[in-house]
Amino acid sequence: MSTGRIRRENIDQVRDRARLEEIVSEHVTLRTAGIGSMKGLCPFHDEKTPSFHIRPQLGHWHCFGCGEGGDVIAFVQKISHLSFVEAVEMLAGRYGVQLEYEEGGPGQGRGERTDFGTRQRLLDAHAIAEQYYREQLATPVAEVGRRFLAERGFDRAAAEHFGVGFAPEGWDSLLGHLRGRGFTEQELAASGLVSQGQRGVYDRFRGRLIWPIRDITGKTIGFGARRLLETDKGPKYLNTPESPLYHKSQVLYGLDLARKAIAAEHRVVVVEGYTDVMAAHLAGITTAVASCGTAFGADHVKIVRRIMGDTAATAGLNLGGEGRAMRGEVIFTFDGDAAGQKAALRAFEEDQRFVAQTFVAVEPSGMDPCDLRMAKGDEALRDLIGSRTPMFEFAIRSVLAQVDLDTVEGQVSGLRMAAPVVAQIRDRAMRPEYARRLAGWLGMDERTVLRAVQDASRAVPRQGRHEARGEHPAQPSGVGGGTAEQAPIPAPRIADVVGPRDPVGQVELQSLAVMLQAPALLEADTVGSLPDDSFHVPALQGVWDVMLAAGTLLDAVEGTLSPARYLDQVLEIAGETTRPLIVEIANHPLPARDEASLQRLALSLLGRLAELSVTREYSVLKQRLQRVDPGRDPERYQQILSQLSAVQEKRRALRGAD
Repeated sequence: MSTGRIRRENIDQVRDRARLEEIVSEHVTLRTAGIGSMKGLCPFHDEKTPSFHIRPQLGHWHCFGCGEGGDVIAFVQKISHLSFVEAVEMLAGRYGVQLEYEEGGPGQGRGERTDFGTRQRLLDAHAIAEQYYREQLATPVAEVGRRFLAERGFDRAAAEHFGVGFAPEGWDSLLGHLRGRGFTEQELAASGLVSQGQRGVYDRFRGRLIWPIRDITGKTIGFGARRLLETDKGPKYLNTPESPLYHKSQVLYGLDLARKAIAAEHRVVVVEGYTDVMAAHLAGITTAVASCGTAFGADHVKIVRRIMGDTAATAGLNLGGEGRAMRGEVIFTFDGDAAGQKAALRAFEEDQRFVAQTFVAVEPSGMDPCDLRMAKGDEALRDLIGSRTPMFEFAIRSVLAQVDLDTVEGQVSGLRMAAPVVAQIRDRAMRPEYARRLAGWLGMDERTVLRAVQDASRAVPRQGRHEARGEHPAQPSGVGGGTAEQAPIPAPRIADVVGPRDPVGQVELQSLAVMLQAPALLEADTVGSLPDDSFHVPALQGVWDVMLAAGTLLDAVEGTLSPARYLDQVLEIAGETTRPLIVEIANHPLPARDEASLQRLALSLLGRLAELSVTREYSVLKQRLQRVDPGRDPERYQQILSQLSAVQEKRRALRGAD
């Protein structure tokens, strides 16, 4: 995925070219549901009666059951658990849109641009390299690699499933292969597949077992290589360097294979290496992933949160766990040695970025998942994951393991070391409970431990406390230690703002629907004459305000702007509360069987809307007139009378037009 921003024109091209019905039909069985509409069972919640609607001509979808909706990019994001940029890139590749990036795109300085063709060339080079390495694994020189896999319980099928390959010992084996496929030295250097030496470029990976590292969409963006030969003096594991495609802090090995299971089970198992991922998947733990050459960090947390369905992560919010319902599980597995425990404690620091319960699974004798599977089989590995320990408990016990709790001195030291750990727990409901458990583990008075935790909590830096509550430093946390964050204002639904027996509300709702869905069926004079306050339902007036602010409704009515593009413009300036209602209205079914009846309905609705608006104006003027004393203010009285006469004439004209 690019680190740059995709140009707006390219995003619009993707929306225009991508066929919503084609993308959705790969996941939903669609059938016709009226003019310009199709429906099916929603893929995002369980239902027996279809409530999921799409409007291909608008490029939008909406589920009237769960309230989800959006354009084709939003659908790809949600169905495939991708970020916005990833979804745009996937659709661009499918529909042949050339993307350009701004503000630090791949291999560029800030503000420069790189085209999508360059990125695609690098992806093509990696795809060819992966195939080359996989073919090499079957050659006689790769016997050492096949033996390494077999000794760890991985057969040929396993190697093929994970795309494992072998890099020959030669200095230019892959280099020559890629040059033969037309790649330049500059492209290969940018890809990270070759290294630069005093005498030119040469293969980065030589005489090693190779694992392809893929992004969430399944595209190979880098490689991990394991040393096999005694003559190889390099590191045990060597990965692709940072490149336009590969950013190690944003990559999780095995995520392309695990993402569906993670989303379905709301669970992720984080292991430490490529063979551990393979062992876990083959043992039935298909939610396993691993970081690549770096510790599991904040960017990895964001990726996992997004896939597990954490809406705060999708929105880019930095929220703690306090005051929020826990969703899913994150299980870390580490080696049982000192380095593994240190890694677990680092994970504890990242733990509270999750809106999930986090656990640690450490094999008592120190075996990693791959070793455990080899020694005791698949069931033992599944049992290890099943016997997980809560992260908080593990972190506290790891600290206590460093002191002798049989002595008073050890107990006091343990309290001093463990109290700050408990104080870091951001969920206020959990903090006192773990303080009580700490008292039991220490064998000390509960009040003494609670006081020590409170003292340690006050010592947490002010900024850290605000982050722990999930709030901005300038915002109050609420009265009486309330929730971690202010509850968001819920977005209104059609059912919330217009009742089925509200005839005026139904006219207003359907008028907005026809203006968004089929503006070209309307008359420009009628639309242009509608006043700014045409709606008596406040939420619908809010939608009308946004439509007016977009400023291009008449262009859509006159046919110089497509309905899809007009809807995009409206949604772009709409607020978070109004946007879902606009999407729902744009997908609201209208009572018309064909285009001719829809046109008749559209004209009738707009005429009725205009009449209702004039009627309200007449009522307001009449009330105003009653409040004026003609004896004291005859001029004002006559002015309102004239206005009433003009409005009444306007109402007669509208009724005459009917």
